[in-house]
Amino acid sequence: MLDYLKPELASLSRSMFQKDFFGLYHGSISAKTDSNRFIINRKDTIFHNMNEDNLLELGHNRDYRWKEASIDAAIHAEIYSQISDAKFISFSMPPYATAYSFNHLVISPQDYFGHLDLKSITIYDPKCFEDWYDRASSEIPQHFLKNGTNIMVIKGYGVYAYSRDLHSMTKALAILEKSCRLLMLGYVTKDQILE
Repeated sequence: MLDYLKPELASLSRSMFQKDFFGLYHGSISAKTDSNRFIINRKDTIFHNMNEDNLLELGHNRDYRWKEASIDAAIHAEIYSQISDAKFISFSMPPYATAYSFNHLVISPQDYFGHLDLKSITIYDPKCFEDWYDRASSEIPQHFLKNGTNIMVIKGYGVYAYSRDLHSMTKALAILEKSCRLLMLGYVTKDQILE
């Protein structure tokens, strides 16, 4: 399984970096390999140059490899353990979706594909960033389960997404980012017209 998953995740990560969804060292992507195991990027991964060596397999029991893994590994592990449909998970920071989260409570796409595929997404406010990583591994899976969604936009932080299929997760993130960009361009145009 790792033989085809690692190259696919590495290739997708490079594409997501080019689209500005991942920063040089910010973001994470993983794939479930067994009921208690998953592969995830290392903490020092440079996403534009990601390769198979930047991914490592972890078990849910923390061992020495967890020290090398992404800071998001605990969050991914909790999502996998609580949501059986989660086969792939990503944490990204698409600029338009993240910027849109600053001043809005809900994302209601007005474009055809966003309206058709995403409907409306409530933006989650973590309130306090100081202890966010202490709370994130429990709050993120709870939000997914409570709201019956597989995309979570977190105010000022980024987007968590999961899916049974890597390409459908990527497609949903791309549609979300495009919808937020169009919403922001629409507001700029309205404001310019009113001046």
